[in-house]
Amino acid sequence: MKKYRFHYFIICLGIICLGILSRKISFIPLFIGDLLYAVMIYVLTRLVFIKKKGIQIAITSLLICYAIEFLQLYQGEWMIELRKTLFGRYVLGQGFLWIDMVAYTFGTTIAFLLENLTLKRLSNQGSA
Repeated sequence: MKKYRFHYFIICLGIICLGILSRKISFIPLFIGDLLYAVMIYVLTRLVFIKKKGIQIAITSLLICYAIEFLQLYQGEWMIELRKTLFGRYVLGQGFLWIDMVAYTFGTTIAFLLENLTLKRLSNQGSA
């Protein structure tokens, strides 16, 4: 399992780089960053709960994404100050948008499907 954790960690770093790039390149639609954010949360959740089923990881990561999005509705002074930091801006976001929920749903679904396809291929190669 350590080997898989390392792979998920490397994938997560790649997704973070792609997500940051997606915000720096103007012609990439903003929802791509949100979609990648959901994929990153899926991979991080998988990293922590390596032995759980994919559907459990998908539901958990989707709930985390939704919770962070709804947390953007809270405008306490300390939260506003936290959002002014680089960490707060990237992790907590700036403002609530319903469309982000759609991007999170698609991102989580894509991550779930890609993981299942990859794991099926790996198990088929291992049994051949």
